[in-house]
Amino acid sequence: MSEAHTIGAWVLVVGNVLAGGWALMAHRNAAWRGRPLWVATVVVQLTVFAQVALGFAVIARDDIEADDLHVFYGIVAALTVGVLYSYRHQLGDRVHLLYGFGGLFLAGLGIRAILLPPT
Repeated sequence: MSEAHTIGAWVLVVGNVLAGGWALMAHRNAAWRGRPLWVATVVVQLTVFAQVALGFAVIARDDIEADDLHVFYGIVAALTVGVLYSYRHQLGDRVHLLYGFGGLFLAGLGIRAILLPPT
């Protein structure tokens, strides 16, 4: 299960970089916009919640004491997805910027969590 958490972390990072970059391109070029962008964004942002759940499962199963910052970055990532979702209507024509930079921020949190020791 720990290996799945590690692989999932890289899926989270790479997926959010790709979806975030795609959303930033969509801000500048309408041809990049559409349902596939939003499907990809939802899928990679759901990986955040899967990673948090899997991380807590690893902690409980292996009875380990996780690094506080590692857990913190996971929780902040989950909260970030909620914040992005809550602001989507308020930003109107800048929603692609919101999800573009939000995806890159999530990837950064993932990288930082990967670099921290889980125990």
